[in-house]
Amino acid sequence: MSFYLPLGDDHYRPTRSTESPWDSGMQHGGPPAALLGRVLTVDGLRLARISVDFLGPIPRRDFRIEVSPLKPGRLTTLNEARMVVDGRVAVTARAWHIAPGPQPPVTTPADHADPLPKGDGHGDFPNYEGWGYGEAIEWRATKGELGVADGETHVWTRVRMPLIEGQQIDGQDRALIVADSANGVSAVLPMDKWLSIPPTMTTTLLRPAGGEWVHLACRTVLSADGLGLSSGELYDFDGSIGQVAQPLVIRAR
Repeated sequence: MSFYLPLGDDHYRPTRSTESPWDSGMQHGGPPAALLGRVLTVDGLRLARISVDFLGPIPRRDFRIEVSPLKPGRLTTLNEARMVVDGRVAVTARAWHIAPGPQPPVTTPADHADPLPKGDGHGDFPNYEGWGYGEAIEWRATKGELGVADGETHVWTRVRMPLIEGQQIDGQDRALIVADSANGVSAVLPMDKWLSIPPTMTTTLLRPAGGEWVHLACRTVLSADGLGLSSGELYDFDGSIGQVAQPLVIRAR
């Protein structure tokens, strides 16, 4: 199993593991974000920030990817990728990459997430049992409870399969696959009655995740006029690896 099957010539087929909780015929935003992040990889440089724009629901159908250079360079580069489904651009991503260099003369003390809980922590989201993306990831909460709309939840995640069939998953993939879950994990309102949709998601990475587990400590706040903001800190066992932010459209179903 994987999230995507490569079809050749920059074409891919999404599997059931990309399935959105809002519509079984659509994709969750996490796998497309990770896939566009993967195709934007620059040899010798490391992903520092990716901004992913969702231009509408993402059909769970075959698609192609286009990549364009925007700002080449030895120290920094900016490139863009587009996911084209049925002739329509469904997702765009712009990624800044930065070249690693010598170690600075000071170090930052590591900030750690809560320990990984023991046992089988695969959490089901109430009213969304059986959706592919949720089943593709193991979830173990360290603060709050999955499916309980209290506005803040912290959770360890382990992606259960490769991003692309036949290719090894890496730490960048693992972080981006779960980053777009911040709004769902930390929802303020029940998902069966309210939509909490991010039209865009930005993830800034200090480094890729090491190991299988990524911790997402996220919080959602709402305005008085139907907007929201989800933000989160990403960790691995060695400490902080990055941050995620998502503006939200909040509407009753």
